[in-house]
Amino acid sequence: QLQLVESGGGLVQPGGSLRLSCAASGFTLDYYAIGWFRQAPGKEREGVSCISNNGGSIYYADFVKGRFTISRDNAKNTVYLQMNSLKPEDTAVYYCAAEQDPSGVCYASHSSYGSWGQGTQVTVSS
Repeated sequence: QLQLVESGGGLVQPGGSLRLSCAASGFTLDYYAIGWFRQAPGKEREGVSCISNNGGSIYYADFVKGRFTISRDNAKNTVYLQMNSLKPEDTAVYYCAAEQDPSGVCYASHSSYGSWGQGTQVTVSS
């Protein structure tokens, strides 16, 4: 059973940092592109970042460029999202998603991913 579990969310003050983890079980991430998405109350789900199966292709949404860093450790079957300089507008439920694709690309659109985690809440507030 393919499963993704996000962790690392929480409450942080503006300007603070969090590191989200997306741990996979039931399959190996070596052949999967991974995306991070977020959804704030009353808003549509939006793409944050993605990374190809081999880490060679990375995408960041403009609103996180220079603040967030995506990485993966295939040996640990885990993908990370380091979030720095957090802003109140970053408050959302963050989801990771996986799609099997060994070609070295990743996808910014949520419709391209077939497997999703349950999400982790990130709240940025003073």
